[in-house]
Amino acid sequence: MPNLFDPLSIRDLTLPNRIVVSPMCEYSSIDGFANDWHLVHLGSRAVGGAGLIMTEATAVTPEGRISPEDLGIWSDDHIEFLARITRFIHSQGSVAGMQLAHAGRKACTYRPWDGDGAVPEESGGWKNVVAPSAIPFAGSYLMPQALTQEEIQTVVRAFVEAAGRALEAGFRVIEIHAAHGYLISEFLSPLANHRTDEYGGSFQNRIRLLLEVVSAIRGSWPERAPLFVRISATDWVEGGWTLDDSVELAKHLKNSGVDLVDCSSGGNVPPAQIPVGPGYQTPFAERIRRQSAILTGAVGMITAPSQADHIIRTGQADVAIIAREFLRDPYWPLRAGRALGYPVPWPVQYVRAAPHGTKARVPANL
Repeated sequence: MPNLFDPLSIRDLTLPNRIVVSPMCEYSSIDGFANDWHLVHLGSRAVGGAGLIMTEATAVTPEGRISPEDLGIWSDDHIEFLARITRFIHSQGSVAGMQLAHAGRKACTYRPWDGDGAVPEESGGWKNVVAPSAIPFAGSYLMPQALTQEEIQTVVRAFVEAAGRALEAGFRVIEIHAAHGYLISEFLSPLANHRTDEYGGSFQNRIRLLLEVVSAIRGSWPERAPLFVRISATDWVEGGWTLDDSVELAKHLKNSGVDLVDCSSGGNVPPAQIPVGPGYQTPFAERIRRQSAILTGAVGMITAPSQADHIIRTGQADVAIIAREFLRDPYWPLRAGRALGYPVPWPVQYVRAAPHGTKARVPANL
């Protein structure tokens, strides 16, 4: 079996290792533009040796932002600075990926440190929050408008156009965000989707939007380039989306050209009781991988090098997707390599020259 530091080839792309920086919202953009914060946040994880570095959830439309400060890719003007970020990531030997997202009924909220609930228009918010059905996420959120079928097709086109801009900016992996109670996840879950047309009701109808987005992107995204999908493997609520549903969905995704399923959970309803603990979502990745015969990523409370390596070595997932631990330590892969006994080179800029012309070495305290 492979280990955490073995390369992984997907289509024509080879990741240098199985460590992925999970999308993490930074709430630091103005009008969707990336800036120096994003360059340093993502670039430092490339210096730290991660194999694949994903952007935060990047909005495909202005009204698809979680907050007014979200990163965006709805305009060609967004490309230039994003290209600077991908160039740097690739110069460090890592791979740059972008998560494409639409927040649906969870859009137009304050960033976490500014408050809760909907942002008023006078403070940069907007009215046109949309969803599969006119059901608000919670009392402090806006009442969404149910999308018409014509508007659904507009959303599909927005994802495709965003993928084209991501390609122009140099991203080599695309991930469609279909998790955490955002728009596509809302269509999947019977808790949020009460439609009676071809996009609601049956399982096949509820997965229709995601499959249309996948098909449309796969039709324009290069054949050589990987396409991922992040899902909530379960809603953690009776009557909601289940792991059985996820296994079946993954089979459809594989047949539609998706290469890897990123297995998260929850987010569709606020009262869900989630048993958070070390690796609590890893069993989802293992079962989907085994029963759907598709590559998977495990995410959620993966912190220790031995834990991440065990997930890969035992075939529970093909990549370890890490978030919080990368906030604590941007150089986690370099330290993990040392802990696990794998020869992972540190950046030459961080290697101290030894005296008297002897060979340089990594400082013992790194």
